[in-house]
Amino acid sequence: MKTVLNGGKIYNNGALADNVSLEITNIDESDEKRVIDIDNSFILPSFCDVHVHFREPGFSYKETIRQGSLAAAHGGYTAVCTMPNLKPAPSDPESLGEQLRLIRKDAVIQVIPYGTITQNQSGRGDLTDMAEIRDQVVAFSDDGKGVQDDGLMRAAMEQAESLGAIITAHCEDENLLRDGKVRESEWRQIERDLKLADETGCAYHVCHISCEESVKVIRDAKRSGVDVTCETAPHYLLLDTELAAKGISKDPAKGGRFKMNPPLKDPADRMALIEGALDGTVDMIATDHAPHSEEEKSRGFEKSLNGITGLECAFPVLYTGLVREKILPFERLIEMMAYAPRKRFGLDGSNSYAVMNLTDPYQIDSSKFLSKGHCTPFDGWQVYGRTMLTVWNGKIIYEGDMNE
Repeated sequence: MKTVLNGGKIYNNGALADNVSLEITNIDESDEKRVIDIDNSFILPSFCDVHVHFREPGFSYKETIRQGSLAAAHGGYTAVCTMPNLKPAPSDPESLGEQLRLIRKDAVIQVIPYGTITQNQSGRGDLTDMAEIRDQVVAFSDDGKGVQDDGLMRAAMEQAESLGAIITAHCEDENLLRDGKVRESEWRQIERDLKLADETGCAYHVCHISCEESVKVIRDAKRSGVDVTCETAPHYLLLDTELAAKGISKDPAKGGRFKMNPPLKDPADRMALIEGALDGTVDMIATDHAPHSEEEKSRGFEKSLNGITGLECAFPVLYTGLVREKILPFERLIEMMAYAPRKRFGLDGSNSYAVMNLTDPYQIDSSKFLSKGHCTPFDGWQVYGRTMLTVWNGKIIYEGDMNE
């Protein structure tokens, strides 16, 4: 069957242009044709998220590769990179193979795993033999744990550099964290890693930065020529401690909606992240999609587990809260969600796009998420940017109600 999209606008080379028709040719082998009117919609490059947790193998009660990839398609994503805090953690061909088999069987989009930096994904101990799995992973990370020892991180960067691989770091100095220095725990370890990346020549990517100091040290490192990129998440650009406190006070039982790691910071940090997005210091936006069971997120703020669900609402909340408010240009948002992640991690996005309705408002209803996780601080928000159609490699993988 051939599907023809008629009307609407298409985003092309940094501009929106009227679209006459777009034909999707490789749906199946039949000669039938259907025409879809998309007059109220916009064809955008599909999104890429380099930081998600699909929980499988090991924790499928939270999320599975199938449900996570369906959720991604629902959000307009056609490529995601899955973090390695799994059981078993992907540190060798055998453990990685278990995850790859599930991906081949169940994924509806491009799903590329990370390999671990350390063998037990603890930020300590022996390094993974990266050469064994280099060709099957997107990069190497111990996400959830910062690599605590300077010498160990140096050795990891040297090994990665020799293989042309990227080290992707969750930065958290546990000694500083124990002393209650939460923000310093983040930026001090970034500062250490930037020095090591400069000395080793390793390509280095920083996960989910959340504070003003992190933006500053990365900006300075880029100016000095360090091969570094970084990401932040929608919640750090749109929420802060003051907004979270108001949300928690309204419904303390649902305080887990605001519990993530790193935690939300102050309004000044949020503004520094926005400034970093505007000047290119912050390269990309990743959701850190981290679903948990309902029970694990319904214990109030203090006792709930860290992590929120993000793939199905990222674009609408960012488009509504930043672009429509004239804080971030539309072109910059698309760059951060679609182009920059693929460029840094060498992923192909050709013949893949998302059809979005940017004109009609709707309310985020997490009960309708395709993910197994339904905990998001954005539940109930009035937004623009509903996904109508997602196409990956010429194939429709998600189709919503075009009449909504």
